[in-house]
Amino acid sequence: QVQLVESGGGLVQAGASLRLSCAASRPTFSSYYFADYYMGWFRQAPGKERVFVGGINFSGTKITYADSVKGRFTVSRDNIQNTLYLQMDSLNPDDTAVYSCAAIHTYEDNPRMGWKDYQYWGQGTQVTVSS
Repeated sequence: QVQLVESGGGLVQAGASLRLSCAASRPTFSSYYFADYYMGWFRQAPGKERVFVGGINFSGTKITYADSVKGRFTVSRDNIQNTLYLQMDSLNPDDTAVYSCAAIHTYEDNPRMGWKDYQYWGQGTQVTVSS
């Protein structure tokens, strides 16, 4: 079991950058650590379905991105600080959404792009990009 809390969202102009963080913590009774989880970022715009943004394997050696964010967004993790990051550059109004991090307990490297694959979710943070 893991608990996730996102931060770093806000209102920015097109072309700006934001860095989202997802802090993970675990109950004392849990035997799993942050490094035991594949982590993903998803976003959901008003009236639209939740979509995959990027994912990173447990060791941080394999990262997958949605085509819409490739070259602009960077997913990373710090397994010492128990934190997942999403660096977002060259933002545009189409990036406006609630961004959520998610976790699945697995050591497999294959990308997890479906939101139903994930076991644990943060509450989300709003990102709004004005034109």
